Amino acid sequence: MRIAVTGSIATDHLMTFRGRFRDSLVVEQLDKISVSFLADTLEIRRGGVAGNICFGMAALGQQPLLVGAAGEDFEDYRSWLTRHGVNCDHVLISTTKHTARFVCTTDDDMAQMATFYAGAMSEARLIELGPIEAAAPLDLVLVGANDPDAMLRHTDECRSRGITFVADPSQQLAFADGPFIRKLIEGADYLFTNEYEAHLTEQKTGWSAADIEAQVTTRVITKGKDGAVIITRGEEPIEVPIAGETRRADPTGVGDAFRAGFLTGLSAGLGHRRCAEIGSLLATYVLETVGTQEYVLDQAKFLERLAQSYGDDSAAEVEPHITCVRR
Repeated sequence: MRIAVTGSIATDHLMTFRGRFRDSLVVEQLDKISVSFLADTLEIRRGGVAGNICFGMAALGQQPLLVGAAGEDFEDYRSWLTRHGVNCDHVLISTTKHTARFVCTTDDDMAQMATFYAGAMSEARLIELGPIEAAAPLDLVLVGANDPDAMLRHTDECRSRGITFVADPSQQLAFADGPFIRKLIEGADYLFTNEYEAHLTEQKTGWSAADIEAQVTTRVITKGKDGAVIITRGEEPIEVPIAGETRRADPTGVGDAFRAGFLTGLSAGLGHRRCAEIGSLLATYVLETVGTQEYVLDQAKFLERLAQSYGDDSAAEVEPHITCVRR
C-alpha cells in the first residue's frame, strides 16, 4: 500500500522529574498555578507525530510518505529518516521558521507536562495532496495532529478525491471545538484516539459513542495498561491486551508507535486483531526507550516477543509481512 502520513514534524526536548506532579498541585489554587520542577535529565530527540509514525512503519519494512512542514534545520532529521526508509520528498521547508518543538517533562508516575511550539508546522496548510496523488495513487492517508488548517485541508481533499483516510487528531483535540472535530472525523475509515481523547471527542462534539461509530467505519481506542479496543461497524469489538514489557523508560511516542504498527498490519492485509498486536508491541519498544525513534528492531526478537505476548499463531501470521532491517 502507498500510505501518506500527514502531521507534525518536531524536535523533542524530553526531561524527567524525580517526584510526582500531583504532590505540587493544589486543586483549589489551579487558577493561580505557578510551579517549577527541577529536571534531572534532558534528552533532545527527533519527533513529531508524522515523523514518529513514519519511522515506526519504516522500521517494520514499510516505505511511508512523510507529508508535513519543517524548517531549514530539518536536514539532519531528513537524512536520518531517509536512511531508515522514509520518503521525505513531500516535506515543505519553511524559509522563515524553525522546525516545531515539543518540550515535555515526565514524572515518576509517567504523568507528563508539555508545551508545543508550532513553528514551521503552521505552513503545512500550504501542502496539497493532489500532486502527491497524481504521481501515484494513494491507498491511505493518515491525517495526524498538525496545523489546524492543514488538517482540515487534507481531510477535505481525501473526501473530494475519494482517498481512504484515518482521522488521528490526538493532541489537537485539546484546543479544538465541536464543529472542527466533526469535520475531521466525518466519513473517516478509521478514527484513532486514546481513552481520554475518546471521551473528549464525545464531550466536544455532543455525539454519543454510537453517534461517532456511525460516522466512521472503524474506531480504534488505546487504553494504556488496559490495551486497545477496535470497534468496527457491524462487528463485535476486538479487545487486545498490551504486549509484555521489560522496563519503562519514557512513554513519549507510544501512541505514534501503535499507529505505525497498526498501519503496517493494514498494509499487509492483516485483520484488526493482528494490526493491534503489532502496534502494541512496537509501542512497548518505545516505552522501553528514551526518545521516540531510538529503538532498534531485530526481526527474530520482535517475532519472539510477539509470540510471547499473543501466541505462536500471531507471530506466524505476521512474519511474512514485516522486514526489520537494522540500519
